[in-house]
Amino acid sequence: ITLNKDAYDAIISVPVERLVVTSTTHIPALEALSVEDKLVGFPDTQYISSEKTRKRIDAEAIKELGNNEAMNTEMVIALNPEVVIGFGISNQNSIYETIQRANIPVVYNGDWTEETPLGKAEWVKFFAPFFQKEVMADSIFTNIQQSYEEAVLLAKTAIKTPTVISGAMYKDVWYLPGGKSWAAQFLKDANADYLWKETLETGSLSLSWEKVLEKGKNADFWIGASQFTSYTGMTAASAHYTQFRAFEQKQVFTFANTKGKTGGLLYYELAPQRPDWVLKDLIHILHPELLADHQSYFFKPLE
Repeated sequence: ITLNKDAYDAIISVPVERLVVTSTTHIPALEALSVEDKLVGFPDTQYISSEKTRKRIDAEAIKELGNNEAMNTEMVIALNPEVVIGFGISNQNSIYETIQRANIPVVYNGDWTEETPLGKAEWVKFFAPFFQKEVMADSIFTNIQQSYEEAVLLAKTAIKTPTVISGAMYKDVWYLPGGKSWAAQFLKDANADYLWKETLETGSLSLSWEKVLEKGKNADFWIGASQFTSYTGMTAASAHYTQFRAFEQKQVFTFANTKGKTGGLLYYELAPQRPDWVLKDLIHILHPELLADHQSYFFKPLE
């Protein structure tokens, strides 16, 4: 076949043997497709939690490319990858343009724009054509989808629908998931009554602690207390937290204490790829009678 190169932004030969990715969310997809050995560079490797990929970083098979906002373009060009997978944050565009001028194709991954748990997981299919693994990616996603949908049906059998609050304060503002967000969808699918489920935001809500207390003082559970990992840490940060029933009853759960060995949060890396594991964590917490033997992947009780 003869291709007219002028008709394309770039032509990439497949299967790709050398690539650079730029988000930890890309790592689980590569591992699921068994192509993590093709990764040769990454910005901010400290945030990668996967033990499998950390071993390759330690062996210097994956080069540190500086931080994401100021990726070292000279190092990228020296690595000579066949493709760089970027994500569309505006201040990175000049970096990507420099890479493209060196005749290295940049392909944008938009997994971060997805608002549903299964929508994010389906991005494993984005990586598949680069490695001629489309059939494998379809199978991976179908299995995750089936597992997730089975968990949703299980949650619906619960007798109670517990009330839930989320988030925490940064300075004087309490940030918590909007009602149309990824996090709120998990709580809905886990058969929980998230107290801000009616709000229309797909990202965060910004509220005063008084507003959160007014609505959430008596909530049964507190799921995702921002960066906090212990009750003592929360109390030291603000005495306001102690006024909530979920705090008093020790019903606060977090993903912030599930870290890789260099401090990266596993949730940010793996949860988008495995929403079924997130949902089962939440069902185990909210309805323990349904998944009594489940071992949590991400959400653990505060210390």
